[in-house]
Amino acid sequence: MADKSFLVRKAAVLGAGVMGAQIAAHLVNANIETLLFELPGDADNPNANVIKAVEKLKKQEPAPLSVKAKATCIQPANYDQHLELLKDCDLVIEAIAERMDWKRDLYTKVAPYLGEQTIFASNTSGLSINQLAEAFPEALRHRFCGIHFFNPPRYMHLVELIPCKTSDAQMLDHLEEFLVTYLGKGVIRAKDTPNFVANRIGVFSLLATMHHGRAFDFGFDLVDALTGALIGRPKSATFRTADVVGLDTLAHVINTMRDTLPEDPWHPYFAVPDWLQGLIEIGALGEKVKRGVYQKIKNEIHVLDRVAQTYRLSAAEVDEDLKRLLKYSSPAEKFAALHNSQQPQAQFLWSIFRDLFHYCAVQLETIADNTRDLDLAVRWGFGWNQGPFEIWQAAGWKQIANWIQEDIAAGKSMSQAPLPQWVMAIAESGMQSVHTTQGSFAPASGKTQLRSKLPVYQRQLFPDRLIGEEAVYGETIFETDAVRLWHTGDRIAILSFKSKMHTIGADVLEGVQQAIKEAEQNWRALVIWQTEPPFSAGANLQKATERPKPDVQYGSASSAPPLLKPPTAFQSFLKKLRKSTQATVLQVARELDLADVLMGKKLAEVEGMIKQFQQTSQMLRYSMIPTVAAVDGLALGGGCEFVMHCDRAVATLESYIGLVEVGVGLLPAGGGCKEFAMRAAQNAKDGDPFPQLKYYFQTVAMAELAKSAEQAKELGYLRLADIVVMHRFELLHVAKAQALALAEAGYRPPLRAREIPVAGNTGIATIQSQLVNLREGGFISEHDNLIASKVAHVMCGGDLTPGSLVDEDWFLELERAAFMELLATEKTQARIEHTLKTGKPLRN
Repeated sequence: MADKSFLVRKAAVLGAGVMGAQIAAHLVNANIETLLFELPGDADNPNANVIKAVEKLKKQEPAPLSVKAKATCIQPANYDQHLELLKDCDLVIEAIAERMDWKRDLYTKVAPYLGEQTIFASNTSGLSINQLAEAFPEALRHRFCGIHFFNPPRYMHLVELIPCKTSDAQMLDHLEEFLVTYLGKGVIRAKDTPNFVANRIGVFSLLATMHHGRAFDFGFDLVDALTGALIGRPKSATFRTADVVGLDTLAHVINTMRDTLPEDPWHPYFAVPDWLQGLIEIGALGEKVKRGVYQKIKNEIHVLDRVAQTYRLSAAEVDEDLKRLLKYSSPAEKFAALHNSQQPQAQFLWSIFRDLFHYCAVQLETIADNTRDLDLAVRWGFGWNQGPFEIWQAAGWKQIANWIQEDIAAGKSMSQAPLPQWVMAIAESGMQSVHTTQGSFAPASGKTQLRSKLPVYQRQLFPDRLIGEEAVYGETIFETDAVRLWHTGDRIAILSFKSKMHTIGADVLEGVQQAIKEAEQNWRALVIWQTEPPFSAGANLQKATERPKPDVQYGSASSAPPLLKPPTAFQSFLKKLRKSTQATVLQVARELDLADVLMGKKLAEVEGMIKQFQQTSQMLRYSMIPTVAAVDGLALGGGCEFVMHCDRAVATLESYIGLVEVGVGLLPAGGGCKEFAMRAAQNAKDGDPFPQLKYYFQTVAMAELAKSAEQAKELGYLRLADIVVMHRFELLHVAKAQALALAEAGYRPPLRAREIPVAGNTGIATIQSQLVNLREGGFISEHDNLIASKVAHVMCGGDLTPGSLVDEDWFLELERAAFMELLATEKTQARIEHTLKTGKPLRN
């Protein structure tokens, strides 16, 4: 960052409700000392309200805290006793209820206590920033603005930054840089208009969808089936999203639009439907009370019948012809088919897209600076695969514009507002594009507007790109069918995998070995970084069988592991994390593609690949140049083992790392068990590695999946020296800097460990005695016991006297042997086959 004069050493959040508490949680995730204020509790414990909110953070799913221990870093405070503490805060964020009068009263109360340089920001989701600013003395207004986080703050990428008329320009720049690098956010500068950018478009789209759903007499579940993943939006679609947001909150937002946008051409849409008001009146407010548009009864999902006002089983079906239509590879063909079809479901989809495109075109100049800001706001804030203008451009700008005009003329559109002149000007141009490599269209100037030139964005070597923007990933050093080694003009070589989910087969292993040799000869360091997440879903033993590669490696799209490109796959990803055992078991079974291995009876080839994997891991550890793993998203199994063997890992906070092979009846055999044994030995006191080793054993035996990079440090997958990056698009920049720093320091590989003390047979016996108790208590099966015993045997160094000294090869041989022994058992094979068939783990 160019100017270090603005540093956030301490922050405060005013309001310990749903948003305020979670904003405080994310601030401490970023290691920022944070005060959390709330109204005082009882006389005996004035901070009771805040303490209750912080305790709730520890139990929430998805977890607002990167690790539960961070909760102790939130300092409770109340307005009666602790306002003096605000003077030491560099940033104060107000996050109380969306009431203009309440917010202004609070501002009047806290203004005298703010420090001379304190920045004060409101987390309002749509109230006027200029009207809020009037509550401050004029001398303070230059330090006031809006910072609108999206819920949940840890996971949602978008933050809208909204200035008031008097906001200091340099302050806004500093604040943007802070939000990007230190909190990991995608910042959009919004204008002070009702609901700003993302909510203005997202809520309009929701209201238009509700309107057309009713016009076509579709049930709520059918509307959701049509408006979720089928069209590139989150699975929560329309009405499930409403339940998650809260039906009372949704009604408040709708009423705000009704009251503050009286001249909006689509104003008739801005009315709370009767069914929605009815649910609110009976307290069916959505997910927070377990009843709203949807209700779970026993193990079945029921949905409200709008006419009968009773719940029925949710069982909507999308028309098969429509499904086939939506699979057209060409967006232009897809939209032409939607527009021309007489099938009601197709007509419904055309209607909601038409209204969306029309509304965005008419309102763009009022609410955003350019088409890029609008599209990214919707993508980052609502989890769409593409923004409205991206979809329009992909479908054919001129053709869509003409169809919209025809519908306006025919009275099919709710609004008769004409398309702005700039829309037709682009339609008649040669480009027919609002997004190009040069930038995105800005209606105020009528020209293309480049991305922000703030220094912070120089750290994003390959930012989140839009349709029309090309990404050129450097100069190729060499490329195979499995990997590509490249550079960006410096002396750091970057290795990227080309396999699906970046799984690691024999061809990838060969590529990694070739890359290490090339980097040792001609480059100063090697960084492993993928152009898209995940880092790696792990080993792929299918290559060892030499069987043809299936068309779909991981089954259907609905069951495939998420790519973790926030926030697009956010909802499905969190659902998998809540069922982490099942998710990891299914993932491992599929990533290894062990059905082919077992059917082919090619266990010798598998053992050869395991040995090749171990050799590659060791080459990463002992190469003559520093190796850095740049991790974003999943790093499972073999992917985790690569991370553990690099000299340094740089991981985004939202990295999900684990050795999860036990889930399908196997154990880590790419050096993972060996690494934990070595780390336990290195940290041993009095030469006894067992106290540390038993913790690592539990991590492996329970297939623990770290749900953040910070938790990966707690579990031992990452080392304390490894770096956690908050912004995923800064990952490569930081990884290269770490690699260069190691090189500049005169890097030499670590000396090979030749005398590693083992826990030996005493350690094995101690673990097995605990396993016996678990087995006799019915907590684990006989086969669970066998798997855990194999893990203990390997990690404790085998049947040796405690303290015996061995080398790394000893552990690697134990890994290989135990892996192959488990793979040959009928019960492990049954677990693998059952998981592949059913998608569920088998306990046998």
